[in-house]
Amino acid sequence: MVDYHMTSGGAPPHMGQLGQDQRYMEQEEDWDRDLLLDPAWEKQQRKTFTAWCNSHLRKAGTQIENIDEDFRDGLKLMLLLEVISGERLPKPERGKMRVHKINNVNKALDFIASKGVKLVSIGAEEIVDGNTKMTLGMIWTIILRFAIQDISVEETSAKEGLLLWCQRKTAPYKNVNVQNFHISWKDGLAFNALIHRHRPELIEYDKLRKDDPVTNLNNAFEVAERYLDIPKMLDAEDIVGTLRPDEKAIMTYVSCFYHAFSGAQKAETAANRICKVLAVNQENEHLMEDYEKLASDLLEWIRRTIPWLENRVPEKTMHDMQQKLEDFRDYRRVHKPPKVQEKCQLEINFNTLQTKLRLSNRPAFMPSEGKMVSDINNGWQHLEQAEKGFEEWLLNAIRRLERLDHLAEKFRQKALIHEAWTEGKEAMLKQKDYESATLADIKALIRKHEAFESDLAAHQDRVEQIAAIAQELNELDYYDSPSVNARCQKICDQWDLLGSLTHTRREALEVTEKQLEAIDQLYLEYAKRAAPFNNWMEGAMEDLQDMFIVHTIEEIEGLIAAHEQFKSTLPDADREREAILGIQNEAQKIADYSHIKLASGNPYTTVTPQIINSKWEKVQQLVPKRDGALKGEHDKQQSNEHLRLQFASLANVVGPWIQAKMEEIGRIAIELHGTLEDQMTHLKQYEQSVINYKPNIDKLEQQHQLIQEALIFDNKHTNYTMEHIRVGWEHLLTTIARTSNEVENQILTRDAKGISQEQMHEYRASFNHFDRKRIGALDADDFRALLISTGYSLGDAEFNRIMAIVDPNNTGMVTFQAFIDFMSRETTDTDTADQVIASFKVLAGDKNYITAAELRRELPPDQAEYCIARMAPYQGPDAVPGALDYMSFSTALYGESDL
Repeated sequence: MVDYHMTSGGAPPHMGQLGQDQRYMEQEEDWDRDLLLDPAWEKQQRKTFTAWCNSHLRKAGTQIENIDEDFRDGLKLMLLLEVISGERLPKPERGKMRVHKINNVNKALDFIASKGVKLVSIGAEEIVDGNTKMTLGMIWTIILRFAIQDISVEETSAKEGLLLWCQRKTAPYKNVNVQNFHISWKDGLAFNALIHRHRPELIEYDKLRKDDPVTNLNNAFEVAERYLDIPKMLDAEDIVGTLRPDEKAIMTYVSCFYHAFSGAQKAETAANRICKVLAVNQENEHLMEDYEKLASDLLEWIRRTIPWLENRVPEKTMHDMQQKLEDFRDYRRVHKPPKVQEKCQLEINFNTLQTKLRLSNRPAFMPSEGKMVSDINNGWQHLEQAEKGFEEWLLNAIRRLERLDHLAEKFRQKALIHEAWTEGKEAMLKQKDYESATLADIKALIRKHEAFESDLAAHQDRVEQIAAIAQELNELDYYDSPSVNARCQKICDQWDLLGSLTHTRREALEVTEKQLEAIDQLYLEYAKRAAPFNNWMEGAMEDLQDMFIVHTIEEIEGLIAAHEQFKSTLPDADREREAILGIQNEAQKIADYSHIKLASGNPYTTVTPQIINSKWEKVQQLVPKRDGALKGEHDKQQSNEHLRLQFASLANVVGPWIQAKMEEIGRIAIELHGTLEDQMTHLKQYEQSVINYKPNIDKLEQQHQLIQEALIFDNKHTNYTMEHIRVGWEHLLTTIARTSNEVENQILTRDAKGISQEQMHEYRASFNHFDRKRIGALDADDFRALLISTGYSLGDAEFNRIMAIVDPNNTGMVTFQAFIDFMSRETTDTDTADQVIASFKVLAGDKNYITAAELRRELPPDQAEYCIARMAPYQGPDAVPGALDYMSFSTALYGESDL
């Protein structure tokens, strides 16, 4: 049941309306008392007025049985007025005497008179005496003032307004023609039409018959009492059995329908407003949740990736380092590009969300700590710095491993040759064969020892090379340095021992040399010339088998030139070989001539002619193999040079193209013309034209991969690296996406704020005029000049206020989006927190709190549960169990600015 005092509130009506209502009240108060003598009318009024009074008194936990008896002491009459007006009356007197009752009734009549009601011929004594006519007249006056007077429909009020409302609501229904409040209602169809118009599910109107008024009336009365909380105030039989039903009884009952349905209409309007506000808020919360999740995922990926890129611990083998390089390529080609798109989409979503929040008059979205766009940009910059250093480190590490592998192999070859040479030398130097030798033998031993010392000195350089290589491997932190050091130390210790043993044996031979004769000079000469020649051949074989690493065609041509120079010395070496062999042949001739039986082999050297010839043949075999290896490497370097030229030719086209496009999109962002939709279409076409260029980037990536696989580390034919191309391409796509997003936000702002296309063009033209630097933003001086040109009269305080709106981060620059947001905000109204609070107050029946049941009754299920989950318990003095605080909830929707 609707509280009528809530709609009137005791407030005085407007002056024009006041005169009309007072005239109507005077007419109604001057009612025909003789008509009340009609028993049928009196019965109808008594029943209707009693039910009307009880519909209000039950709110105070009481009721009346006899209308002319129960109001005689004035107590329930004062209580009735308090309930329907919502105001406190003076304290009643509790005495039983007549004077106490008269005083109570007078207090009630005085309160009625204070509401602008003129009481005619109604005194307290008549009410106390139980005068039925006066009592019914007083109750009718109360009904007129608190239930009918404030009804207003299309500039008509009170009875005329109520009648017009009934006519408007029942107009579409057949057999219903409401012209008055008596005979128009006798068949009951008008009552059923009113209910069906507002609650069609309660009445099957098509099944009602005009010739069955009793059934029609009872159906309407029962439905109203059961579903609309309107008590049964009339009897169907009394209405049908009376020629002209009582107008006041009908008006009283019909007014209950007006208040019940008009209250529902207000609640529906309030619910619609709340639904609209909540829908906007729910959509924004979904966008916020999406941003938070996308930002968290992107930051987590950056957090996981940066330690991997910052890890500078090299692998031990070339295979592992090459696998690491391949992993890095996969990261650049497969893993990073989607993250670049996610980062760009995150910025676009953030800008779109902020625009929607501004357009709906909501506070700006502040992401969780550490998830701002600036935080993501900082993390991304850290990632790219680590990425750039990681690639450079990878290439240096591969070069280092190549160098280490080369040195290690060189160490092993030299160590193997030296160990082969030293095999048996220690035992030879320790033997004491000179103690039992003949003079000739001693001479031979001395010569042999001198040849050994010459050989030993020749090997000194190799030992020093072995030590130097081991030292370099240690300095380069070679992973197998312990075994290299152990082997080097063993060689050095053995070398020192050989030196010591050589010195000791020489001293022993020199002691006995005085007793020995000279030995054959030819053998000695042979040994002296054969030993260095043999050492030269060993060095030549070592050089011919030596590994080489080159990175340019100039380096391989240098090796080829050195090799050609070596081959030019072979004729001289061959002549030296023949000379050495000639010495051996001359000795043999002398021995043959003198019939001397030579011992097997030369006593001064172990280098026999067979060894010299064998090694010479080996040298002859290695020379063409070296020729083939150098030629193969020369062909490889020519192929690498071709790859460099191929990459450079395309890079020198793609690089300038990207630079030109970057300058072009900068001009487009400032010089866009046409409607925003046309600009958006132009940008999409421009973006597609840029994307169509992507095959050139892919082709360059393929050529770059071939260069990487060929381990080519430099390219003198171009200043563009693949890194430059990738960064330029990604920056170009991001710039186009940001420009498109700016136009999309302008469309959102235009549509939401109702800005015409001409206004948007005018804003853009004015902004571009003052954007003299063509950077898409204005500094404070240019922005002040722009505002003055649009008609603003600005003092410093007003300008500072506006700057705080358009430049909240104090960057000193104002973007075009901020400018149109400001201009649209100056001319557009939006929902406010006060409007939402007023709407909730209507749903709550003017209470300062609302219950879950009321929310579920008035709002759609999902939005009702949304409110219930977020509203705090109401803490006011009038709180009841389950009360919810809708005021705090409404102000929270709009932030502190609307409090």
